[in-house]
Amino acid sequence: MSKMLWNALKLSPALLGATILVANSALAGEESARSIGQDKTPAATELPASGLSQNQPNAVASLQVSPISSNSTELAQVPASGNGSSSNAQQDSNSTLDQINQYNDQSSGLEQVTSVSQLRDVQPTDWAFQALQSLVERYGCIEGYPDRTYRGNRALTRYEFAAGLNSCLNRIQELIAAAGGGGVTTEDIERLRRLQEEFRAEINTLRGQVDGLEARTTRLEAQQFSTTTKLRGEVIFALASVFGDERAGGGELQDNVIFADRVRLNLDTSFTGKDRLRTRLQARNITPFSGGVTGTSMTRLGFDGNDDNNDVTLHRLEYTFPLGSNTKVYLEAIGGEYNDNMYTFNPLFESSGQGSISRFGRFNPIYKQTEAGTGVTLEHNFSSKLGLTLGYQVPRNQANNPSDGFGVFDGGYSALAQLSIRPSKAFNVGLTYVHSYYNQQNGVSVSGGTGSSFANSPFGTVATSADHFGLEASFRLSSKFIISGWGGYTQAHREDGVDDADATIINYAVTLGLADFGRKGNVLGFVAGQPPRVTDNDISAREDSDTSYHLEAFYRIKVSDNISVTPGAFVILNPEHNDNNDTIYVGTLRTTFSF
Repeated sequence: MSKMLWNALKLSPALLGATILVANSALAGEESARSIGQDKTPAATELPASGLSQNQPNAVASLQVSPISSNSTELAQVPASGNGSSSNAQQDSNSTLDQINQYNDQSSGLEQVTSVSQLRDVQPTDWAFQALQSLVERYGCIEGYPDRTYRGNRALTRYEFAAGLNSCLNRIQELIAAAGGGGVTTEDIERLRRLQEEFRAEINTLRGQVDGLEARTTRLEAQQFSTTTKLRGEVIFALASVFGDERAGGGELQDNVIFADRVRLNLDTSFTGKDRLRTRLQARNITPFSGGVTGTSMTRLGFDGNDDNNDVTLHRLEYTFPLGSNTKVYLEAIGGEYNDNMYTFNPLFESSGQGSISRFGRFNPIYKQTEAGTGVTLEHNFSSKLGLTLGYQVPRNQANNPSDGFGVFDGGYSALAQLSIRPSKAFNVGLTYVHSYYNQQNGVSVSGGTGSSFANSPFGTVATSADHFGLEASFRLSSKFIISGWGGYTQAHREDGVDDADATIINYAVTLGLADFGRKGNVLGFVAGQPPRVTDNDISAREDSDTSYHLEAFYRIKVSDNISVTPGAFVILNPEHNDNNDTIYVGTLRTTFSF
């Protein structure tokens, strides 16, 4: 019996070294890791398998110990001594042992490693290589996965820690039985004593953290909203106004300052972990700066809209799911927009809550065909450098109407195809084609509510079809400097059977985004371009004679992870493509809360 005890003492430093190595695997979970002690470098956790050298008296005190992630649902609820009846403690203890044994059974696919070279994801340059090599080749208590990997960067669960410790204990017992006693020195005993003393504080701290996490997990499980649904929200407060002498076309400009809001609550539900059912509730009262306010749609904000003065509506209902490894499908019952389901090649400007303050400055207007509709979008990536997106949408107030001229296939619609070419991470190009049809009952908006009134309804309120061609590009000069741009060409056709007429509409823009300008998370943005303009029309009276220009600047300031403030302004020169109209200015202070 005394020989067994002495040999256990002799091998205890190796055992504790193995325990520390296994515990330090949890440090790879960066989001859940917390440091204990003063030294925060990974090298501080390296201990020789044979114990501490004389010039490392404080090595254990500087250990980092990672608590169990709060996301874990496998925490064993073992009450501390004296906190419950002995029978309950015994039952909980048995339950914990059962779970550990179950994990051991599930880990039967692991293979014993006899040389560190067998682990293909462990390199000599890894900070824990020497410690792992010692445990593998001297003590043989490390197991690898069947694919010859160790997966040292994966977070460690308590069950895995227990299973790994048990494996090392079994090996230590074998070494004790084979040693036959002897060889124990006073230095070995002193090392063990020092390890016990210096590690006591860390063990007590870890125990307190684990107990706190167990209590928090229990509370979260009892109070959670749903196991499948997450709530995500965005709230916009906007202070805005227009400035100028008069409206486009004449008349008084409605230039009083407004304060308005938009609220969006997204309920995102996943049934498989890869799919998403999005239900969006929205309320807003942001008056569009168009029509009777400014006389032109060129002055619209990128986040405007008024739902009966903040009435809550079902704004979006969409189900997204993968179809194979390279294809994603979007089924939209209501609120579908192409720009939400595909890349628009203007990354810093496309968001209505965080990007450009103007409607025109967000992306090419051809993406705005059949806005907020019903339909399907399919996105397929042939490779990392080439992708194809196909879409079909109908206006939401037509999809559920079985009358003549309505429904899914007998009314207005748009069909889209886009080829995305990505030669590198820095340079991306898009080739986009959209065919749209607007019947008289649903109104006509060929240019997506941007540009001149002629560009939106080139033949008046009559049935109109259009073929849209777009070229988009984005060039990332550096991680903080992005230049993007687009050009759009539309050929519209009169479809009411009364007269045969065609019209040509063009638009273009260049954007410049400076990320992390002044502070990390801030964005300084500039937009310059020409809103949609009718350059040629068989109905000459509805042809734009001059050219308007859009100039914009904004600065998004990141106040915190959840709050941003964006002051910005843009100017429309020659509104409605008419030199006789006075310049109109639009300014806003947009505050966005996201959660």
